[in-house]
Order: sequence, then structure tokens, then C-alpha cells
Amino acid sequence: MATPTPLREPTFLILTALAREPMHGYGIISDVAALSGGRLALRPGTLYGALDRLSDEGLVERDHEEIVEGRLRRYYRLTEVGRSVLTAETERLRRNVEAASQRLRIRPAGTAAGGTSRAPVNLPGAIARPTLRPSGGLA
Repeated sequence: MATPTPLREPTFLILTALAREPMHGYGIISDVAALSGGRLALRPGTLYGALDRLSDEGLVERDHEEIVEGRLRRYYRLTEVGRSVLTAETERLRRNVEAASQRLRIRPAGTAAGGTSRAPVNLPGAIARPTLRPSGGLA
């Protein structure tokens, strides 16, 4: 099965977590949460399903296993193919961020920051929305 591009965020973050060193499931879950600023909380079933899929795609593989407090702890690592896919996706995202950053820096003459130089258009039946003054009050 081919890896879809662009990568979905959970896949991207799982591969990112494994880019530094082999990790076990709980370590990956914790690292993904940290990398996402707490926005993405993987459940074990979701993670192991993703790891199985990524393993089938050749992006990750089992590294080693150990028994800790009577429980099996399986470690996974990024393969060279996985590293190449993560590198390509990182570059794709970097180009997108740079394009957006350039567009945000360049504004047409006469345009206020964050605004347009055209007057707002009122469409028939449209709901009027209040505008905020710079002081925070309604206009």
C-alpha cells in the first residue's frame, strides 16, 4: 500500500517522534502529544493500528522488545524509506509555510494591515455583523 501524500497530521507526528530514536508505544503517544502542543492525544488502539499500517508501508519497523514490570514493551524505529518520506513531507510543508509567509508580508499599496482596500459589499438577505473598533468596542 502506498503512503498517501500529503501525510495526515497523526502520521506526520508519529514519524517525527521516531526520527530521533526508537520508541515504545507510550513514548510515541507522549511525544506526539508534546509535538502537537497537546492538541493530538493518540489512543493506544489508534497508535498501534497506525504503526501496523506504517510497518506494512515500510516506513517503520520493530526495533527490539523488552519486559518492563512484567509487561512487553515493543520499540519501533523509522526506516530509511520512512526518513525519506518524512524529509519530503517536511520540505513540502516548509515550502507551503514560506509561500503563505510571503503573501502575508506583501500587501497592496493602500491596504490596511489585515484588511482590503475595497468597501464591504452588502448582499441582500445577508446578516450584518458588528465591527470592532481598535479600542475593542463595537462600531
